[in-house]
Amino acid sequence: MIKLYDTPISGNCHKVRLMLSILGINYEKVPVSLPDGEQKTPAYLAVNPLGKVPSIDDDGVQIWDSQAILVYLARKYGGKEWYPDDAESMGQIQKWLALAANEMFNGPAIARAMIIFKREGDQEKVRKTGEATLAVLNSWLETHEWLACGHPTIADVAVYPYAALAWEGNVDMSAYPAMNAWIKRVEALPGYVGMKNMPRP
Repeated sequence: MIKLYDTPISGNCHKVRLMLSILGINYEKVPVSLPDGEQKTPAYLAVNPLGKVPSIDDDGVQIWDSQAILVYLARKYGGKEWYPDDAESMGQIQKWLALAANEMFNGPAIARAMIIFKREGDQEKVRKTGEATLAVLNSWLETHEWLACGHPTIADVAVYPYAALAWEGNVDMSAYPAMNAWIKRVEALPGYVGMKNMPRP
């Protein structure tokens, strides 16, 4: 059985929980307490030497990084629906995985973390970075129902959590109607699971 090293409040961990649920995969959650520094213990560093969550262990196959885990799960357990293997589809999906790992993380995710975890930093600068990223996302979704391939893929799963939680970083969600409609489409997918404040109360 897959072990998911998980922190409940993490949007990156939620990407994996969501994908596992959509694919109908049973798994074991292994809680990792970030405030207690459990991600830096020797036992956890043996799973992920970067000391970050999420990570999975699938009968000895250890994968870290939420985007990499989505690729692994989709290819091993989801056939070609969630991660098609033609060059164009893979390229279209990868650009959104990159955005999830970079712009979405360094914008909406960090803005949220500054409030929830009281992290130091320039909240206004990070919020504006997030708003610029969400504007790009919203613009794309004005003419596309899904992020890639014309149907739900791991691109949607990767980008969704921190888009849906952007309001927790003091982002005005009313500025992104196309993105909000896409968020509702993701939340209507068979197998969808939420987390705290997702869907938004």
